[in-house]
Amino acid sequence: MHAARLHEYTDDMSDALSIDEVDRPSAERSDDVIVEVSGAGWCQTDNHIIEGMWTEYAPQELPMTLGHENAGIVTEVGEEVTLVSEGDPVICHPVQTCGICRPCRLGEDMYCENSDFNGLTTDGGFAEYLKTNERAVIPLPDGVDPTEIAPHADAGITAYHAAKRAVRELNPGDMAVVIGIGGLGHIGLQCLQAMSAADVVAVDVKDEALELADQLDADHTVNSSDEDLPSVVADLTDGEGAQQVLDFVGRDETTAYAPEIVAAGGDHHVIGYGGHIHEPCQALVNGEFSFKGTLVGRYAELQELVALVDRDLVELHTDRYELAEINTVAERLEHGEIEGRAVVTPP
Repeated sequence: MHAARLHEYTDDMSDALSIDEVDRPSAERSDDVIVEVSGAGWCQTDNHIIEGMWTEYAPQELPMTLGHENAGIVTEVGEEVTLVSEGDPVICHPVQTCGICRPCRLGEDMYCENSDFNGLTTDGGFAEYLKTNERAVIPLPDGVDPTEIAPHADAGITAYHAAKRAVRELNPGDMAVVIGIGGLGHIGLQCLQAMSAADVVAVDVKDEALELADQLDADHTVNSSDEDLPSVVADLTDGEGAQQVLDFVGRDETTAYAPEIVAAGGDHHVIGYGGHIHEPCQALVNGEFSFKGTLVGRYAELQELVALVDRDLVELHTDRYELAEINTVAERLEHGEIEGRAVVTPP
């Protein structure tokens, strides 16, 4: 089969991955599931993997097939698999968990001590077929297109995970700020609206992104290259600040907003990454606010997100590309030229 493989780390996205002929995976373990890939979302994390940013956080052996946002049709199952059968459409949680370590027993499957992460520590879905396991697949409802929903496997669940945590702290009439209305941010905005009665402020530096936020019924939009975001938030909240901030950019300049825009006792959720947090301890003590990191989400949360998609409460804005265009996608995302999500389809 054909697969897009990373052979060496590089900053040059123009030829980062090569299309190789590799063996098609087969079910070897009793819980294995083989999925014919219908769609695989391209994520900013894929760019970071190519650049080698994850080497000190996750073991990687090159060459490796990238792609951690996958959905498709089951073609083969291990002898003990009962959740799905051949022909079933599924979305694949990127993390294959063991189910028996203490984090798994506590329901914190993202902290599994024996996990494999498709496209990060083991081969992913930029290929014709993907090998995963029964604990990672979620059957899709009738009428849900596996190609269209694929990016929810990581982008969607990550945005949902952050929004769900924020919603726990939001009362009706509170304010939430969403920074970055891109591939993840436009999902997070919709999740906040679906699960809370908070006012949502959408922030970006691109007018196209803010137009998308308007289409998604954000309560307020702010172009932070033209307007002073702390002043706008102060005016909208009578100086109190936003109870929850979801930062889908994660650069130095966006994390620096926290002391000025987060309400006392609130949270600044860091979802995008690449920057740093440079705040004096006194700023956190004075405002008693918190920075919270976000890493994908639980299997059960992906089930919940699929339910929102099935109810038409969350929709993806996607562009489709063929596997042969894989490096074009990488370049376009690197230059900020993709609104919404890119979905790679196999040959």
